[in-house]
Amino acid sequence: MGANAESGPSGSCADGLDAPRRHWAALTLLLALTISVLDASMANVALPAIATALNRDPADVVWVVIAYNLIVVVSLLPLSAMAERIGFRRMFTLGLTLFMAASLASAASGTLVTLMLARVAQGLGSAMLMCLFGGLVRNIYPLNKLGVGLSLNAMTVGVMSVLGPTLGAFILQWASWHWIFLVTIPLCLIAYSGIRFLPDIPRNSGRFDWTACALSVPLFGLSIIGLDALVKNPLQAALCLLLAALAGWVLVRRSRDQTAPIMPIDLLRITPIAYAVGASAFSFAAQMSAFVALPFYFKQVLGYSYGDVGLLLGAWSVGVAVMAPVAGYLSDRYAVAVLCGIGAGGIALGMLWLILLPVSSAFLWFVLAMLLAGVGFGFFQTPNNRALLAGSPRHRSGAAGGMQATTRVFGQSFGTTLVGLSFNLSANHGARLGVMAAIVCALIAMFINVIRHQSPIADLEL
Repeated sequence: MGANAESGPSGSCADGLDAPRRHWAALTLLLALTISVLDASMANVALPAIATALNRDPADVVWVVIAYNLIVVVSLLPLSAMAERIGFRRMFTLGLTLFMAASLASAASGTLVTLMLARVAQGLGSAMLMCLFGGLVRNIYPLNKLGVGLSLNAMTVGVMSVLGPTLGAFILQWASWHWIFLVTIPLCLIAYSGIRFLPDIPRNSGRFDWTACALSVPLFGLSIIGLDALVKNPLQAALCLLLAALAGWVLVRRSRDQTAPIMPIDLLRITPIAYAVGASAFSFAAQMSAFVALPFYFKQVLGYSYGDVGLLLGAWSVGVAVMAPVAGYLSDRYAVAVLCGIGAGGIALGMLWLILLPVSSAFLWFVLAMLLAGVGFGFFQTPNNRALLAGSPRHRSGAAGGMQATTRVFGQSFGTTLVGLSFNLSANHGARLGVMAAIVCALIAMFINVIRHQSPIADLEL
């Protein structure tokens, strides 16, 4: 690692920031989280309205989400490596600016093509912010407050995930879907004032590996495209997946002997991190499969209004927000595998309960099923993220944060693709199949934690 650090206000220390700078930096980070969560959650709710307004099939409109997630997932690792070289605050400023400009372009879109292009630009801006979140929280808080910091992040995500679908649904009730993309603009403007409080993270003066950067694009991008094409074009899907596997093999071989590679093979050799990455990918796949499929399920199968859909999706996020601080407290006292296994099981149980409920069931039962799934997700998220970030060396916190974000977004992209695949398999039953895919992903995450619990080294005190 290079020795030079970003210039900025005094107050940084070897183990987190001193107060009051820590508080302002944390607020800035939470505001950036708010922006990214509001955008994603409101866009999901708007998919049925966009499909109707643009007269397109749901399977096509799902690509509004896939295009956004695709550009995020292919760029997170290269951007996290670049942020270590140009500085976290500079990357934060660039990401915030691009995100705001692309939000305006999304709101001005009149066709599916222009909307997808704007979402691609918005995804790149979002990736510039997301690649920093893990490294920032690791350097803002001292290690003994890391659980608290992660809990605050998870609680913010939960609260904003409640507000996002609900706000989005009520906007759709009274206005067109274009207004969905304008809500975050004032928040972006406010976030500029907090950039100077972000931590002084030493820069990496090493050469940027452009070859590894190029290889990461087909690895993640072709994986998602190949999965989406499985039903419509199996030959194309097989070719994409084969090329993705080849790119991944070359990238791993190139990265395994490097000191600080773009593909963080060095971190994946750490057992707690490897388990955390696997479990995280499938838990976020379960979450996103549910959140993309359920608006269609609630609207088309159950016949609920957009306001009802917002309340139902909000129930999940209430569960996350309520459970996050509890999980943060327990993560310092109990095995991560046990907490995460219970959480993943709660997601699966909540989704199974929801899909088995008769259509004529009272609205409250669907709310309770969504609440249970959200409690499970909140119970999983904080302990697993703590294992991933605390298990990495501080000088690799940028890479650990990038890997955390890549795992999350790849899991979400995979979950979204599963829903697109479900609609391609059956237009009439696609929403139900998408929820079933969420259940399967949650069960896989639970199984990974069963294996993790049987590995003594996986739950060593961090």
